Amino acid sequence: MSNQDDNLDNDGGGDGGGRVRNDDPLGLRRRRAGRKRPPAFTLEIGFKFDHKDPQQLRYFLTDRGKISPRRISGLTAKQQRALTAAIKRARNLGLLPYTVKG
Repeated sequence: MSNQDDNLDNDGGGDGGGRVRNDDPLGLRRRRAGRKRPPAFTLEIGFKFDHKDPQQLRYFLTDRGKISPRRISGLTAKQQRALTAAIKRARNLGLLPYTVKG
């Protein structure tokens, strides 16, 4: 075997250095990111989203004005539903924009 074959068979264990791994020869498998932790203020007992506090709600909006999904925000399903309702109320009152002009 040549040195090149040795590099391909060896996983190395280091930073990877662009080597191809045996279990993923084409390099198609992507590394999964860990689940994002929710903000500390949402972990407090009895926490409720306030539709009159747009600064708090902006944390969960994208730069385009979209509501961030649960897998990104790290909220529970119940909190995500409450967040969505609060953002929609704030938009209806004119505290938050429906869209952001780019």
